[in-house]
Amino acid sequence: MTADQKYDASSIQVLEGLEPVRKRPGMYIGSTDERGLHHLVWEVLDNAIDEAMAGHCEQIIVKIHEDGSCSVSDDGRGIPVEKHPQTGISTVETVLTVLHAGGKFGGGGYKVSGGLHGVGVSVVNALSTRTEVTVDREGVKSFVAFEGGAPADPLGPIGDADRQGTIVRFWPDPKIFETLDFDFGTIKKRVRQQAYLTKGVTITFHDERKNEEKEFFPQVTQFYFEGGISSFVRHINEDRDQIGPIIMLEDEMSDIAVEIAMQYTQEFRESVSSFANNIQTAEGGTHVTGFAAALTRVMNKYARENGFLKEKDPNFSSEDVREGLTVIISVKVPEPQFEGQTKSKLGNSNVRGIVDKVFSEKFTEFLAENPNDAKLILNKCSLATRARLAARAARDTVIRKGALEGMTLPGKLSDCSSKIPADSEIFIVEGDSAGGSAKQGRDRFTQAILPLRGKILNTENCRLDRMLANTEIKALIVAMGAAIGEEFNLEKLRYHKIVIMTDADVDGAHIRTLLLTLLYRHFRPLVEGGFVYVAQPPLYKLAKGKKIWYAMSDEEKDAIVTEHEIKGDNIQRYKGLGEMNPDQLWDTTMNPETRTLLQISVADAERADHVFKVLMGDEVLPRRRFIQTHAAEVKDLDI
Repeated sequence: MTADQKYDASSIQVLEGLEPVRKRPGMYIGSTDERGLHHLVWEVLDNAIDEAMAGHCEQIIVKIHEDGSCSVSDDGRGIPVEKHPQTGISTVETVLTVLHAGGKFGGGGYKVSGGLHGVGVSVVNALSTRTEVTVDREGVKSFVAFEGGAPADPLGPIGDADRQGTIVRFWPDPKIFETLDFDFGTIKKRVRQQAYLTKGVTITFHDERKNEEKEFFPQVTQFYFEGGISSFVRHINEDRDQIGPIIMLEDEMSDIAVEIAMQYTQEFRESVSSFANNIQTAEGGTHVTGFAAALTRVMNKYARENGFLKEKDPNFSSEDVREGLTVIISVKVPEPQFEGQTKSKLGNSNVRGIVDKVFSEKFTEFLAENPNDAKLILNKCSLATRARLAARAARDTVIRKGALEGMTLPGKLSDCSSKIPADSEIFIVEGDSAGGSAKQGRDRFTQAILPLRGKILNTENCRLDRMLANTEIKALIVAMGAAIGEEFNLEKLRYHKIVIMTDADVDGAHIRTLLLTLLYRHFRPLVEGGFVYVAQPPLYKLAKGKKIWYAMSDEEKDAIVTEHEIKGDNIQRYKGLGEMNPDQLWDTTMNPETRTLLQISVADAERADHVFKVLMGDEVLPRRRFIQTHAAEVKDLDI
């Protein structure tokens, strides 16, 4: 520390009011990108949902206005407007300007609530250029406005109220957020999800912005589900072959309400979604642990008592009883303990035992009262057990083979010399021709090349044992080094960039889709962790004299042609990577300094799951409908 850098009382910065939120928005909403922008909507919507869960609200309206602002209206009790005894200002102003102020910290405002950190609507106010609140309460309509988090238009009556409720409208601050463009699909999904989870509430979503591409204005969608989460399961399983009915189990114990809706399907994967006080717990928690333990125990007990499992047979594993299961677990907890600001995991230890007890009793009753459905479910579990044992044998063979081969790895792999995974990348290319150019043009220290022969197996509806019999898939698994299934270990991944590099034609697109299906279905952590990329080779090479340009699209090619007056003979359309010289492939597609890579992410797992099922599943009709719906979006199809 230099002499002029003193450390005393003046060095300690105290941020008052909402200053900390504007200074460090990421601490409160996670990020300032599109995800953070939508988090503002969720905070205001959660307040309305809390009113609905408390039994005071039946109608919620979410609007995206033409000017880019968002409003949420409810017919709940209305935020109190009288002076708050602690702050000396009105309660509505307190809620909008004071962190950790709300009706969710005791005092009987809410029995259960989703807005548990008390920073919700005040954070929305802090991160908006303007926020307006209209309260209809006890026959009076009151209005107050804020700018940059500070009071602007003072609270006051503006007329008589013929309803009860609150309207909060906010304009996100462009100085805070990287984008101000609310996404219709993202909000629609959240609104629908909340309607499923809050039985009996009607939620309407208006998008009043003009949409030039789709030529309709405005967009309005409304959700109301009498069946609650059983309707949610029906929605998820609409594209799947179902086994037995949707099973709805619910009860309340020690002030904790438990709802579980489940249905088995012919899928090989499970679909588990969990919620606590209507907040999705993406990382699960004690409610999911309690359910999983009870499911395995009850299924094995019933199978033993009814002769599905003989004395010499091993028990069903947890994996066996969850194969093909779609389940929604929703709990309402008075004093929930979430891990982390993002509330992604429930930590209440008592919830595990309560969910276990409720599910055990109710599911045991269902199996006893519905023996035919029980038989269908147990036959599915028995098949899963046999497949698991066969897959384990096949997987062990692959892993053992990989270990025995040691440093040689698959014969077709041209490995990089670096042994540091963070510095290493593997290019998965189609065919020996493209593989040859890539091997010659690569950086041998950090870049490995694995050429694949033809199109790999479609793994969408494929069990592990059959999948591991495929030579190309087996080579990729051994090359990546992280194993598969139960043995998968991300820490053993040999490359932290897995790059799919295929031709820019129909066959290349198909191979790319097959590889993405494999990675999404069987190596999901690689996709979720941001390890998977798609190379973006150029479509055109343009030349004039000694100058060369590469174009990634027809639009880019046309712009270059116009700007530099290039004639037709000097334009080359690449049909495949094998047509490119090694130095061209390096310069355009593989050189970290000049290339463009598309990182694959799963922002919406449910939607991605649906798209993979439609495009790669056995049913032809949904795929035909998808192609017909999106055909107009395809330009210059190269067949």
